[in-house]
Amino acid sequence: MTLSLNEVEATAKKAARGAGYSWGLSEEAGKAARWLCARDLDGCKALAGLLQEFHGAPQAHWTPMLDRSPWQAQAERLCPLITGATISDRAHDLHGGSFVISSVVEPALLLPFAASCALQLKAGISVKLPEASAVIDGDALEINGAFPSSTKAVTISIGGSVSSPAALHHRATPLPQSWQILNRFAERTYAPATEASRLSGAGAGLSDND
Repeated sequence: MTLSLNEVEATAKKAARGAGYSWGLSEEAGKAARWLCARDLDGCKALAGLLQEFHGAPQAHWTPMLDRSPWQAQAERLCPLITGATISDRAHDLHGGSFVISSVVEPALLLPFAASCALQLKAGISVKLPEASAVIDGDALEINGAFPSSTKAVTISIGGSVSSPAALHHRATPLPQSWQILNRFAERTYAPATEASRLSGAGAGLSDND
């Protein structure tokens, strides 16, 4: 199964909304899944894992408390969408030091937000985990190791250069089970049909001209 990146983004956005995220964060989820898939990383799998973990949870529980170092959440782990949006908004703070972040679910979803920082600062950005690392310079990504489904620590800092960028792709090949999960969440955004809507649908009517 191959899909267009537009289809990935649209479905991911609806899925995040169906899982209870705000429309703003849902848009970020769609863009993040697309960004990863365009660089041959399974953004659909990462987002599906996140939504299964966090759907319906109060977002405040998974939001980083910035007055602590490392950044922590009220819950056990941080949401990468909320944390990523915070990173992007505070990109210029990286001039004063690294962002040190505690446990995060699906940390690969942080990479598109680190890319936003790289574009804002016009500099390379390094993302380091105990299990893997990545360097992002604008739209170019170089990754070493496999990003896990969760990690105990992430450090994001200015620095690094991309020597072997990931090839860019124009289509995505998500795992069928991941795509099914996203569609299941996306279906929650669809309004149930009413009698009025059924009667006003294409070809509907009460008249009989025979």
